[in-house]
Amino acid sequence: MKKKQRPNKIWIDGDACPKAVKEIVFKAGQRLSIPITLVANSYQYIPQSDLIRLIVVDKGFDAADQHIVDHVEIHDLVITADIPLAAKVLEKKAIALNPRGEIYTLNNIGPILSMRDFMKGLRDAGSITSGPAAFGPKDVQQFANSLSKLLS
Repeated sequence: MKKKQRPNKIWIDGDACPKAVKEIVFKAGQRLSIPITLVANSYQYIPQSDLIRLIVVDKGFDAADQHIVDHVEIHDLVITADIPLAAKVLEKKAIALNPRGEIYTLNNIGPILSMRDFMKGLRDAGSITSGPAAFGPKDVQQFANSLSKLLS
């Protein structure tokens, strides 16, 4: 059986990532000595650490996503709720994890992208006016469990 590769580096798509998720990632990265890069359109707080850095990109549409795609490497882990970004990350043989704890894979990303586009169409047409459920403690726990699984 092939041994699972621990991520070389963790990237966080920082603008929409919940604070609780970032804190879990920072602690795990420190504990396991895995470098973390938070990429965002504006300044964000990061703990003082040689392992954690912040990259602030232009405010242009998808600038943070493009920076991640341009720099992510095989076996890196990307934390993102952005499904098209997750798909690009998977193409580069990296790992993608949603802040709610869903691990994106080559097997599930196609249907997830299709559902996203379908729901966007319904929202654009006014058929649906609400977004996803509020982010809560169950999501934080699910994320922590999935991250632990990926890092062990």
